[in-house]
Amino acid sequence: MSGKPKLHYFNGRGRMESIRWLLAAAGVEFEECFLETKDNLTKLQSDGSLLFQQVPMVEIDGMKMVQTRAILNYIAAKHNLYGKDMKERALIDMYVEAITDLNELLMMHVFQPADKKEQHLTNIVDKATNRYFPVFEKVLKDHGQDFLVGNRLSRADVQLLESILMAEECKPDILAKFPLLQSFKARISNIPTIKKFLQPGSQRKPPLQEKDVPRVMKIFH
Repeated sequence: MSGKPKLHYFNGRGRMESIRWLLAAAGVEFEECFLETKDNLTKLQSDGSLLFQQVPMVEIDGMKMVQTRAILNYIAAKHNLYGKDMKERALIDMYVEAITDLNELLMMHVFQPADKKEQHLTNIVDKATNRYFPVFEKVLKDHGQDFLVGNRLSRADVQLLESILMAEECKPDILAKFPLLQSFKARISNIPTIKKFLQPGSQRKPPLQEKDVPRVMKIFH
C-alpha cells in the first residue's frame, strides 16, 4: 500500500488547491482520486469516509482527514511549516486567515452570474489592493526578512504566493504598487519544491473556466 497522501476532490482547484500547494512545498508526493459524478461523492459519504459528509478529504498517516483548515494545520505542523513557537504560530494563523478570506473571493468569481461578474471583480481588486496586500507589504518591510514570519519558510508564505498568483489571473498588474510583494513572489517561486510545482505538468490545477461550472455543480448538487 502506498504511503503517499491521497486527495479526494474534483479535478480542479477549489478548497483542495491550498492543500496541494502545501504538500508540494513540503516536497511530499501525493495521489489524487477525482470525484467525477455525484455517485462518487455519495459513495464516500455512505461508506463513512467523510466525517461531516464533505470534501476535501485527505487520507494521510492512517487518517481520513476532513475540514480544510485542519488538514492544512496538520501538514504544516508535520513538515515544519508552522513556526518555531506559539507566537510565530499565532502570526502565521492570523496571516493565513486573511489570505483564506481573499482566496474565497477569488475562488467564487467564476461562479458569479454574468451580470454580477464585473462588480465581483471590482470587489476582489479593491479588497486585495486596499485591505490585504498593503498589510503584507508592511509586514515584509517591518520584519526585514525573506519570509513573513521568522527566518524560514512557513505555510503563510506558501499560501500568500498562491493567492498572489490567483489575483494576478484576475488583474495581471495587481502588484504594481507593492514592490516588496513583487520581490517576495519571485523569491518564494524560486524555492526548488515550489518552482517544480509551478512547472507545466505538475499537479497544480488551472483556473476553473465557466464551461467547467456545470460539471462541478452536478457533483455537489
